[in-house]
Amino acid sequence: MSDLIVVGFDSTDEADKVLLKLNSLRKEYLIDLEDAVVVVRDADGKVHLKQSMNLTTVGATSGLLSGSLWGGLVGLLFLNPLAGFALGGAIGAGAGALSGSLVDYGIDDDFIKSLGNTIPNNSSALFVLVRKVQPEKVLAEFSGLRGRVLKTSLSPEQEQKLQAAISEAQTPSPQAGTF
Repeated sequence: MSDLIVVGFDSTDEADKVLLKLNSLRKEYLIDLEDAVVVVRDADGKVHLKQSMNLTTVGATSGLLSGSLWGGLVGLLFLNPLAGFALGGAIGAGAGALSGSLVDYGIDDDFIKSLGNTIPNNSSALFVLVRKVQPEKVLAEFSGLRGRVLKTSLSPEQEQKLQAAISEAQTPSPQAGTF
């Protein structure tokens, strides 16, 4: 089961920076993200969504590949595999792009927009749907982030640990430099 975490930030670019860091942690296999969306509310109060996955492109790519394959096979039956390959690829890409644009994957867009309307102007929020995580290692990367947890499906104890980690001030400990 995945956990939803929504963290708000005071600047419009902070959520993008955190998402970049999460993507680097994903490459290190410390976190497995199902979906991530950055919401930015500009000075005029308009909400902008930045999906981490462009489903139209993903659908067009997979449609192109499968359409080309099937078109080539059907073209072999009619002794013109190149025409079948080209026609099947074009039809598959179009159908895949259409289906990708109609699909809502991961976090519900209506939920994102409704919560995005509650954040202050000139701020941002990061919506993350997490499958698996190494909490200690990931939280250590984000200490002193200056964010606030807006919504989560975590347990109250996990939520408190997350809030403590991202709101901690980065001050040297009194024992810094001693062994």
